[in-house]
Amino acid sequence: MSIDPTLIIYAAVFIGILLLVEALYLIAFGKSIRMGSRMNRRLEMLEKGSTQQEVLERLRKEVSQHGRSHRIPFYSLLSERAMKAKIAFSPLALIGIMILLCGVAFTALSVLTEAALAIRGGLSVAMGVGAVWFWVANKAKKRLDLIEEQLPDAIDLIVRALRVGHPFSHALAGAAKEIPDPLGSELGLIADEAAYGRDMGDTLMTFAQRMDMQDLRFFAVAVSIQQKSGGNLAEILDGLSKVVRARFKLFRRVRAITAEAKWSGMFLSGFPIVAMLGISVIKPDYYDGVKDTPLFVPVAIVVFAFLGINVLYMRKMVNIQV
Repeated sequence: MSIDPTLIIYAAVFIGILLLVEALYLIAFGKSIRMGSRMNRRLEMLEKGSTQQEVLERLRKEVSQHGRSHRIPFYSLLSERAMKAKIAFSPLALIGIMILLCGVAFTALSVLTEAALAIRGGLSVAMGVGAVWFWVANKAKKRLDLIEEQLPDAIDLIVRALRVGHPFSHALAGAAKEIPDPLGSELGLIADEAAYGRDMGDTLMTFAQRMDMQDLRFFAVAVSIQQKSGGNLAEILDGLSKVVRARFKLFRRVRAITAEAKWSGMFLSGFPIVAMLGISVIKPDYYDGVKDTPLFVPVAIVVFAFLGINVLYMRKMVNIQV
């Protein structure tokens, strides 16, 4: 039994391209761009001597630049994820990185493999575009998960500040200094915009819609209602914090309960493909007796169609909304 080294080379090139994207990101924007950094990026820029106005304009540009790029061909499919991930690269820079990675992948495949030119070209484009797509999607997922996890702590800090007499804008600014990224910079951006005259409720709702997160919508609605009709905002937010923590705990519990079903679905979906590849490696002539028959291609298409339906159905069964 032997494994084709070409497949290993393809996988190694793709992993190397993913690492190159992350390296370019860190080189361009520094370590503070990493999510979960103890000092959020907004505070780091302020400590380096940038004025509050400059930091606000830079962060607002990063927030809005991908939302305005829906008209760019193909990039419109990536813009929503890039906006949720708050990728600091501009849309044109991301497209340029895709082109650069395609060139790097083509060069690596030309040096390491003897594949035909058409195969190297197709794989290079798939790797360059796919690496950026996978990287952005992974960033968006991690960022949303971190914001959801940090939100109860941020609300608790705001509640404590409100109970000692601080106005909401000051409480929000104080929480922005204590919470690490990604939520810390977002709260700081909201506080800065409110300081320049933008309505706090509208700013929070815009943030919630951009992240498409239900807990943030609850937070924005609570603040907006209190601004219009009054009430004890500290008690409202304290109750919201408990609800968010309960939902997060329930979500973790549901994810733990459905983990076995998810892995079972992945196994049942992937095993036929792994078995086919294994048979092809162990006994390459196994399908010689049937692959030239007229029914081979139609049956193979039907089998792969059923595998795709199986993947979608299993995913729908275990995707429980909390």
